[in-house]
Amino acid sequence: MVAKKPKVVIIGAGMAGLTAANKLYTSVGSKELFELFVVEGGTRIGGRINTSEFSGDRIEMGATWIHGIGGSPLHKIAQEINSLESEQPWEGMDGCLDDPVTIAEGGHELNPSLVEPVSSFFKKLLDFAQGKEIEEDGVFNEEIEFSKLAAKASDTFTGNGSLEKPSLGYFLRQGLDAYWRTMKEQDQEVKGYGGWSRKSIEEAIFAMHENTQRTYTSAGDLLTLDYGAESEYQMFPGEEITIAKGYMSIIESLASVLPAGLIQLGRKVTKIEWQPHGQQLLETDSGRGNRPVKLHFCDGSTMLADHIIVTVSLGVLKKGIREDSGMFNPPLPTWKTGAILRLGYGVVNKLFLKLSSLGDQEGDNFNKFPFLQMVFHQSDSKLRHPKIPWWMRKTDSLCPIYTKSKVLLSWFAGREALELESFEDEEIIKAVSATFSSFLSNSRYQINSISHELCNGNGRVNFVESWNERELKFDKVLKTQWGTDPLFLGSYSYVAVGSSGDDLDTMAKPLPQNINQESNASTPLQILFAGEATHRTHYSTTHGAYFSGLREANRLLQHFHCAAM
Repeated sequence: MVAKKPKVVIIGAGMAGLTAANKLYTSVGSKELFELFVVEGGTRIGGRINTSEFSGDRIEMGATWIHGIGGSPLHKIAQEINSLESEQPWEGMDGCLDDPVTIAEGGHELNPSLVEPVSSFFKKLLDFAQGKEIEEDGVFNEEIEFSKLAAKASDTFTGNGSLEKPSLGYFLRQGLDAYWRTMKEQDQEVKGYGGWSRKSIEEAIFAMHENTQRTYTSAGDLLTLDYGAESEYQMFPGEEITIAKGYMSIIESLASVLPAGLIQLGRKVTKIEWQPHGQQLLETDSGRGNRPVKLHFCDGSTMLADHIIVTVSLGVLKKGIREDSGMFNPPLPTWKTGAILRLGYGVVNKLFLKLSSLGDQEGDNFNKFPFLQMVFHQSDSKLRHPKIPWWMRKTDSLCPIYTKSKVLLSWFAGREALELESFEDEEIIKAVSATFSSFLSNSRYQINSISHELCNGNGRVNFVESWNERELKFDKVLKTQWGTDPLFLGSYSYVAVGSSGDDLDTMAKPLPQNINQESNASTPLQILFAGEATHRTHYSTTHGAYFSGLREANRLLQHFHCAAM
């Protein structure tokens, strides 16, 4: 009788899953070692990477940036497959837009002398929290000692008097309070700014940067973001860039070496049976022997495996262990479920709007829409524009995806990101219209007239306005919906207050643990875990997912090679 090959099944065809599959399949001698399959619940590969097109521009619905090109494996792959150049315009093609225009609610363009000190101080606070060296500029450091702020932030107490781990949000607000103590005449109204006081402007600028940080981290509330973990997070050096031919080009490259049939789409796993103590193996697989893991799919079919690599999102794992039926049978051990529950996992969505002009000519200056940073009145201000909805007030900017694009982009995180998913295009157009009417009414980007076409002959919603004597309209809207997509249930992970980097390490540990190798030689490494939420220093990133896929593939390869000796 010919001995059966071990069967390895990877759950999820995103960055982590396809990296693991690519490594396992292309390793020397691997084809003789085991059978390999990738099962994907959706109808496409890529996971939280999804390159698309919008009004002729290439955009990213999910992962967007290579965070630092110095040493990034994804930058290296993009170079090797010639994905860094394209004739088609793409999102972020000219990097971060320079010279942002910061406008306060009411249409008041803020002088850089108001914006830059607060922005600089906010960056210093972040740099200190992330363990970076603070540059001495002689302005704040003499009067504000960052180490004392951190110590004070560490003395955070809950309402019942018990000590709580400090959050980044609390540390930032302690910093803002300290900043104000160094300033004078904060409550004095600033002339020419429609009732804004200096203090209210500075707080609103600070809040704008907090909103940016919320989208970076996916923490809907920075008070839930652990302070201590900030210094563990690592970034690659060098500039941050987007991929000209799209992030999907890397995904497609990883998948291109895999033979037809190895990736199975539309195979959503609903339950995973495993043998934590090796006491009972599952039924035979077509007469080829016993396998310890059984996968159940949404269509009622099943598949047996010796080893599985679970790469589903942290959001799916959270839901899976909370459900009455449970995703795992028997349930995962408490040390694993504790890490899953403690870690944070947020929602970040992108809103794309196509801004058109009527009768404009090629080369029209209209194409140079500003990189608009928006500074909103706080919730207790009587000067708030009544037609700007709460969820629009939680974004920090509205800007073209590259300098001359007519596609504008805003980012949303947390509760407003979920709210955005529920809106029809018409509601979104009304909200953006109200925001424009307030922010551009008194600035050099003045709106001279506004008219609404809520339904035209094609059933499309348009917002028409005059800007620099040109009529403009929004005629297309595209939003991402990561929060309600059942295959993801959110965007990416973060270390929440009450959690730590240790939980990320725990996420990466395979099951079962503490197996007696002599008596249960066939049962180790039944369930392995990969994905961005399993990497201690590069969580929330595509390269973190990539590293985790390599890690688990190498774990299995080492296991197989040792077993073959």
